Amino acid sequence: MRRKKTWRNRAMIEKMTKYSFILLSGESEEFLRKLSELGLVDISRSSKPVDETSSDLLASGTELTKAASRLDAVDFSKDPSVKDIEAAVNKDDSCPDPLSAYKGAVEKLDAATAGLTQAYKELENVRAWGEFDKAALDGLSEKGYKVRYYCVSKKKYDASWATLCPLAEIADNGKNVWFVTVSDDDGYSFPVEECTAPEVDIRAASARIDSLRQEIVECKARLLELKKYAPALREAAGKDLAELQLHLAQAGSGSAAEGLITTFVGFAPTENEEQLCSEFDKMDVIYVKEDAVKDDNPPIKFKGNWFTRLFTVLTDMYGRPVYDEFDPTPYISIFFTLFFAMCMGDAGYGLLLLVGGLIASRKESMKSLARLVSVLGGATLIMGIIFHTVFGTDIYGASWVPDWLRACMISGNVSFAGAEYDAQMLFSILIGIIHISLAMVLKTIYCIRRNGFINSLGTLGWTLLIVGGVIVGGISMLNVIDATVTKWIVIVLGSVSAAGIFLLNDVHRNPLLNIGSGLYETYNTVTGLLGDVLSYLRLYALGLAGGMLGNAFNELGSSLLGLDIPGLNYFFYVLLLLIGHTLNLAMSALGAFVHPLRLNFLEFFKNSGYEGTGKAYHPLTTKETLE
Repeated sequence: MRRKKTWRNRAMIEKMTKYSFILLSGESEEFLRKLSELGLVDISRSSKPVDETSSDLLASGTELTKAASRLDAVDFSKDPSVKDIEAAVNKDDSCPDPLSAYKGAVEKLDAATAGLTQAYKELENVRAWGEFDKAALDGLSEKGYKVRYYCVSKKKYDASWATLCPLAEIADNGKNVWFVTVSDDDGYSFPVEECTAPEVDIRAASARIDSLRQEIVECKARLLELKKYAPALREAAGKDLAELQLHLAQAGSGSAAEGLITTFVGFAPTENEEQLCSEFDKMDVIYVKEDAVKDDNPPIKFKGNWFTRLFTVLTDMYGRPVYDEFDPTPYISIFFTLFFAMCMGDAGYGLLLLVGGLIASRKESMKSLARLVSVLGGATLIMGIIFHTVFGTDIYGASWVPDWLRACMISGNVSFAGAEYDAQMLFSILIGIIHISLAMVLKTIYCIRRNGFINSLGTLGWTLLIVGGVIVGGISMLNVIDATVTKWIVIVLGSVSAAGIFLLNDVHRNPLLNIGSGLYETYNTVTGLLGDVLSYLRLYALGLAGGMLGNAFNELGSSLLGLDIPGLNYFFYVLLLLIGHTLNLAMSALGAFVHPLRLNFLEFFKNSGYEGTGKAYHPLTTKETLE
């Protein structure tokens, strides 16, 4: 059974086939396990725990995954007690329950660490009292004598107090005096208050610190022993999460014929249809296949090359497209990279990001992120040269810059509408106009494919007016066509656009209502587009701010070279540059990530009509991981 195909962005979104399965209720669990072995079918299921069993499985999988990650990160090579820790490791240790052992070791380590902090405070409190026999002092109370403890400032202490009762000075550090009195009654008083009697002496306090230190060493050694179990914990987590997916799929099934029949709905890439049908035939299961359409809400699986796949995470931050929607990832990949590079605007920082990304890519766990950093760093290196800035220094006038490279740089002012404007600022606005124009073209294309040409005349009118106006304006500024020809093109373009905007925005509605709706939309569009275009000035502003701050650090560093301190002036010069440019790089990178993301999510998505309410393709597999 085949249904009419719904158009999609076939280049970037996988075509999906919908499968409807019918089987006896008692066969559902075995059927789902076989599907998980195939690892291709996304069964419609809840994305959150639906009962106690699923909650327990999720909690267990999460706990195992976190334990494995933390054990992988265990490293005491820089610990002051590293030799003692390594000496305490039992390399022949075997553990039947590594998770419980890990939790116990962490709990003991946390308790010992907190206890050590308290023990140090206790040591400071009893240090002045020195060594004493607590049992002997307590024995005085049994004989009717009372021991009182005092700590007063040196100025308040009066040696004549010793005439009132037996008094012994314990310590005097020049600021405070510690003393005790022993008496058999309350027939005296001092103009100072007693302090709390020490529970232990300095020997016991020091012994407790040594004991806690040893306990911490043993706990850390235990964690090193358990580190080898991290892969086993991760494997156990995968089993729990795979079981969770099976349980959720089972919970999402439908039943019929008084519970004797169970139905499932699943989706898989059409390119795997032949393989899957062959496997389903072997299972002897009743199934119906058909092309997935938007109303089925099929999961979205992206295609794409190595470059666009780096930016899938950004698309997922907003939301995947629905089935008949376009994939914004290719556009995000290009414009986010360009915007990031413009916001950084410094070739030196771009080089650091590029090298850092290449180094980090050697580590398997960081490869994907490192590649993204390398791409963004490479783009920043190129854009930094175009903006002629290297570590906050303007290189446009440098003698070592070849003429052909200087010709590629954007510098100086540009005359426009009788005024002078910074060339880089106009470049930012131009990029914004192109970005918004592309969004409007995409909106029109997908509107026509969804609703048909006749029902999209209003959207088409706005796109013709704005995008056509931008193109005609650009050609006119280049003096490619005669002014008279330009005038008639504008008149025709405006007339056709006005017909779509004011008269034909809804062909099924009264023309007078269309005019009123067109006027209202005109106000919103004009004011909205003006604000959207001006938003792209942030690309210029952030790049300018980063360059000025970098240059400020350079000038501060240069001023230190003027100090008449041979050797130290260069040391402080280098130190200031390292700290200053590291700080500027971090702040610039943060702004260069957030603001381009905003321009794509708000300005581009809003003008393109992107919904982003789709769900990701997540097939049942024998091994699941937390995402």
